[in-house]
Amino acid sequence: MITKQLTHPRSIVVVGGSNNIQKPGGKALKNLLDGHFDGELYVMNPKEDEVLGVRSFRNPEDLPEVDLAILAVAAKYAPETVEFLAQNKKTRAFIVLSAGFSEESSEGKLLEDKMVESVNKVNGSLIGPNCVGVLTPQYHGVFTQPIPKLNPKGCDFISGSGATACFIMEAGIPKGLTFSNVYSVGNSAQMGVEEVLQYMDETFDPEKDSKVKLLYLEKIDKPELLLKHASSLIRKGCRIAAVKAGASEAGSRAASSHTGALAGSDAGAEALFRKAGIVRCYGREDLISVASVFMHPELNGKNIAIITHAGGPAVMLTDKLSTGGMKVPAIQGKDAEELKTKLFPGSAVGNPIDFLATGTAEQLGTIIDYVNDKFNEIDAMVVIFGTPGLFEVYDVYDLLDEKMKSSRKPVFPVLPSVLTAEKEVKAFVEKGRVYFPDEVILGEALSRVYHTPKPAPEKVAQPAVDKKQIRAIVEAAADGYLAPEKVSALLDAAGISRAKEFTTSRKEEVVKLAEEVGFPLVMKVVGPLHKSDVGGVSLNIRDNKKLLSEMERMMQIEGAKGVLIQPMLSGTELFAGVKKEDKFGHLILFGLGGIFIEVLKDVRTTLSPLGKDEALAELKKLKSYKIIQGIRGMEGVDETLFADILTRLLALVEAAPEIVEMDLNPLLGNQKQVVAVDARIRITK
Repeated sequence: MITKQLTHPRSIVVVGGSNNIQKPGGKALKNLLDGHFDGELYVMNPKEDEVLGVRSFRNPEDLPEVDLAILAVAAKYAPETVEFLAQNKKTRAFIVLSAGFSEESSEGKLLEDKMVESVNKVNGSLIGPNCVGVLTPQYHGVFTQPIPKLNPKGCDFISGSGATACFIMEAGIPKGLTFSNVYSVGNSAQMGVEEVLQYMDETFDPEKDSKVKLLYLEKIDKPELLLKHASSLIRKGCRIAAVKAGASEAGSRAASSHTGALAGSDAGAEALFRKAGIVRCYGREDLISVASVFMHPELNGKNIAIITHAGGPAVMLTDKLSTGGMKVPAIQGKDAEELKTKLFPGSAVGNPIDFLATGTAEQLGTIIDYVNDKFNEIDAMVVIFGTPGLFEVYDVYDLLDEKMKSSRKPVFPVLPSVLTAEKEVKAFVEKGRVYFPDEVILGEALSRVYHTPKPAPEKVAQPAVDKKQIRAIVEAAADGYLAPEKVSALLDAAGISRAKEFTTSRKEEVVKLAEEVGFPLVMKVVGPLHKSDVGGVSLNIRDNKKLLSEMERMMQIEGAKGVLIQPMLSGTELFAGVKKEDKFGHLILFGLGGIFIEVLKDVRTTLSPLGKDEALAELKKLKSYKIIQGIRGMEGVDETLFADILTRLLALVEAAPEIVEMDLNPLLGNQKQVVAVDARIRITK
């Protein structure tokens, strides 16, 4: 839990505070002093009576009661210090800067656990260990630089890595990015990124608090908590961007099925971010660019006007916006021709609007006015303005600042001359502005922000399934893959349409069953997992002679236990699967099926709960969506039927959480039906 003593302490002690400001204890104390902490400030140091002008206590018993302790001592001394302060000095908040805990060894993990136990006993807060600290308007409890000028409307930043937090601030501050609160959670022994975000959600004040939240995560320990509170904050009007590192963990943890192979280590995080409405970023500069977009008015359409005095950057930005699903529409007509008369000869207004290297501040103002007032098809504008260094451009940036104050449409400034116009850019930033040094990175950020969906609904209607029957089947089954008849029974209980099928290992029975199924039919071997790989699938069987010869052949396949026969159906091959992912619960994956799933790997992934509207929206994001719609005379698939199967899959695994993997591959879909042709289900109790 986050206590008031952590966020608004009336007194702070730096344990291990030092006169040497090149040590963490000394630098943390100096930052508190430089930040003008207005409460009581103390030091615990057994060798000093005064440190940097602050009273130091050699004997911990002599220390007054204190709200917050910042520890900069060796790991082996930290647990007893925390225990003493919690029990004897009513300390209810701790920031442990020290390293040497769970990140280093099992012995360090034991030390860490002892601290957590002591803090939990008194319902206190623990940030760290192995962190750089906490930076708020109330106190500068960090031992690092930079210390940005804190702005209530700046970004709230929660980072799992202290060094990364510093590097992100280092890169963002010169561009005008400001910060409100910074939490470095380190090892997250008691509280991680999720708990800090939860606190920001539960205490959110729309009038006073920042509406921009930045996250850096190397692990997601509590995905449900993150999803709940990120979604809640975004619904309250906040915008959230996050970097999730560690996305390249090799392989999947149980790739015995298509679903297992496709549900890689990062699939859960990707699905969570999308469901929550978090903008996913992939590095420091990427996060800074998205955060900088957030600091401007929200983009309510994808039609962008590019205003430039340099052709090359405008072309590159146009390319990036176009490939990112945005539009740079042509500007034409009487008003465009009128604007052209107000610019120097040779200027272009078709979009990009190029007013040449000789263009003036006055002309820039005129262009912005026209885009605002006369070009109704335009939703926002990007202004690219640098300088060759022939003259100062203060007047241009002053004009840009004034126009941004009054513009009805968002204006995103690209100021590429960070050296040649360094003084002018700095003056622009000092006005409270955030700028972009690179137009392509801006184009990427704009596209991603615009296309990130809003949070999915918290509660969705679920289709009715026969839970009693599902439980009976699962409870009677052993671990591993279920027998085909059990799979069929589960599909029936979930209301998922399937092809009529029969299984047998006897020649005399297969002929009788074939009469019931009807020719033409399909035969598949029962036993081997990957039937196609071992020649265990035979299509379009039209008579008993072929039926018997194919059965004889398949029964010779290693591991064969029998054959399964089904009617020969037609339609587009689809795929749907479930994978139970550690901590994230059940992931639903779907796309084109058959061999296409391996060749194209065009798969969408989402988390529970899944409503039909979300399923349909995700379906439309498949690269192969046009095939599902129907293309070049091919019959399409009824999307609502496919979406219904996806929601039923989730209803099935909610009734049977023991299901760890499930493949429906292929499903055959057309305009009349979507039918499961082959299915596998693996359970682990």
